[in-house]
Amino acid sequence: MRGSVGMSSFPEALLRPAIASDAAAIAKVMRASLNAFAWMPVLHTPDEDLLFIRDIVLPAQQVAVAESGERIVGFIAINGEWVEQLYLDPAWTRQGIGSRLLANATAAMPQVKLHCFQANTGARRFYERHGFRAEAFGDGSTNEEGLLDILYVSSAEFRRYSRPPGGAICRVLPPPAPPARTDGHDRRPRPD
Repeated sequence: MRGSVGMSSFPEALLRPAIASDAAAIAKVMRASLNAFAWMPVLHTPDEDLLFIRDIVLPAQQVAVAESGERIVGFIAINGEWVEQLYLDPAWTRQGIGSRLLANATAAMPQVKLHCFQANTGARRFYERHGFRAEAFGDGSTNEEGLLDILYVSSAEFRRYSRPPGGAICRVLPPPAPPARTDGHDRRPRPD
C-alpha cells in the first residue's frame, strides 16, 4: 500500500508494537538486511534467526515494527538504554523509516547506547546524523561475528537537535488493549 500526504513520494508506514505472531516476518527482515552486506559472516540459519527473535528478542525487549500494507519492512528492539536491533528490509532503506523507528523508540530515553560494526558505513552515517557519537572502538572480541565495532552513545538533548526533517509518512499505533478478563471482572473503560 502506497500513501502520500502533500508532495511526499515516500511510502506510508505504520509503526506499532510487535506481537508474537510477527516473529517470522521480523526474522526475515533481519536476515535480508544482514545478507545485504558482503562483509557480514553468515553464522546462523533462518531457523536459528527465528528462534532468536521468537525466544529471546520478543519476550525480553521492547520491539516495534514498521509495517507497510500487511508487510513488516523494519523493526527496532530496545533493552534498557540499549538499541539492541535496528533492521530494515534493504528495499525500504533511505526512506525515513529507520529514522522514525529510532526516534519513536528512544524519545523518552535520557541516554541511548548501541553497537555498530565499523564496516557498516551506512549505519555509522545514519547514527551520527541522529546525534550518536562514537565512545569506544572494539577489536571484535566481544561480538560473535568477530568484527571490529563501535560503541555509540547519545543523549536526549543532543538527539533533539540532530534529527533530520521529513521522511516516510508514519503513523504510530498504541499497544493493543489487554484481553478482556474471563472472570467477569473486566476493568477496561467502556465507551459511553
